[in-house]
Parts: sequence; structure tokens; C-alpha cells
Amino acid sequence: MGALVGLGVGLGLLLVWSAFTMPRGRARGPAAPGRLRRQLDAAGLPDVAAGGLVALCLGFALAAALLVQAISSTPPVAVVFGVIAGYLPVAIVAGRARRRLRELAEVWPEAIDNLASAVRAGLSLPDALAGLAIRGPEPLRPAFDAFALDYQVTGRFGDSLDRLKDRLADPVGDRVVEGLRIAREVGGGELGRLLRNLSGYLRDDLRTRSELESRQAWAVNGARLAVAAPWVVLLLMSAQTEVIQRYRSATGVAILVVGAVVCVVAYRVMMRIGRLPTEHRILR
Repeated sequence: MGALVGLGVGLGLLLVWSAFTMPRGRARGPAAPGRLRRQLDAAGLPDVAAGGLVALCLGFALAAALLVQAISSTPPVAVVFGVIAGYLPVAIVAGRARRRLRELAEVWPEAIDNLASAVRAGLSLPDALAGLAIRGPEPLRPAFDAFALDYQVTGRFGDSLDRLKDRLADPVGDRVVEGLRIAREVGGGELGRLLRNLSGYLRDDLRTRSELESRQAWAVNGARLAVAAPWVVLLLMSAQTEVIQRYRSATGVAILVVGAVVCVVAYRVMMRIGRLPTEHRILR
């Protein structure tokens, strides 16, 4: 009996010691998507892999570098335009994401009004959401059509809402979806009022943002023109062999590097000064 008690005490002390000395393993949830993956989702390209976009960038960079090298026979200039061409697909995806978010922001008030009318008419919340696939704004119809099919197949409202958020990849959509989820779980007595208030807030925000964007458009376009102009001139000079060959020297390479750094820093500073606050997806 004494040996059994001693064994139990020793085992307990060992467990206490291990709790303070053994390394703790962190519980890992699902990995957060990378920046490229978030950009592709926001641009409405969920079927495009981030690796595919990287491969496309590398292909553009290699093709542009070889083409400029064949024209100018100046490796530093070829490398510069290869880097610019490699960034081009990322810039196109980022621009598409901004346009899509702006487009969704313009149609969300109409979609919420439609949803509030359906709920007020007595439709259930899943049926009202599925109805947006037919009566909702055109940019939102594919996502809600997929939601209707998903809910019809699975019957799980919460999981269908999660997949709807992934398809939309939109901060406003996240807020709407989470509001609907809470209304579904605790009872939607105030759902109609919530939707009307949200619709009014989104309209006011859209009106204010549109005015600010129209005023800052000249600054944004001026910054882009100022950054692009020197490189357009350099590209035109690539056909003049006796001029472009000067960039083969160490001084020419230093000028290219300093010019590229100055352009990037100046453009980022200009865009940051004129940038409007953007809403992030905190309810993913």
C-alpha cells in the first residue's frame, strides 16, 4: 500500500514539474490566407491560385527583360523593365479588387433594402437571402445563387453564411452576414430596423466617399503620371543604342537604382497622403 501511495505521489510531482518545464504547444487554427490570396478573393478571382499569379509575374518579367535586352543590349535596363513587367499582374489584380469593392459598395444599399422588404413581407431569412439571386443587384447575384444552392443541399444556415462571406470577400458583406447570423440565433424582432439603419449608413458613407474620391482623383493621376513618365522616356531611348549603352556603366546602374527607389518612395508617400480610409475584413 505504501509503494502504491509513493508511486502516486511521484507521478503527481512529475506531472506538476512537466507542466512548468515542458514546452507548450500552441493550438493552431486554420492558417490565415496570404496577401496575394486575399487580393485574388477581393478581385473576384477565387479560382486563381496565388502560385499561378506568381508564375504569371515571373513569366511577364522574363519576357519583358528578354525583349528589352534584345532591343537595347543593356542588361541593367532590361532588368528594370523586367521588374516593372513582373509587377504588372499584381497591379492589375489590385486595381480589379478596388473596382470590385467600389462596385459592391454601390449596390449593397439596394440589396439590403430588398432583403428588408422580403423579411417585412413574411419570408424566412434563408428564403429572403436566396431571393437576392433573382431580385438582387447584378454583381451580387452569383454569390447569393451559390448560397441558395448550398443551403438547399446542406440545410445548415451558419455554414452557408460562412461560404457566402468567402465568396463575397467584402467587408460590408461580412457585417451584413454577421448581423443576419445574430438575428437568426437570438431572434430577429429588430431585423427590419437593423437593415434599414444599415442601408442608410451605407448610403451616407458612399456619398461622402464619392465626393472625396472625385476631389483626390487629380492627385492620384498626377502621382501615377509623374512616376511613369521617366520610365516611358527610358523605354523610348532603348532604341537609340549609342545613348542607352551609357547605362551599362556603374554610374548608369547607380542612376537607375536611385531613380527607381526615389520613384517608389515618392509614389508610396503620395498615395499614402491622399489615401482614403479603407475598411478591412475584421469579421472573416
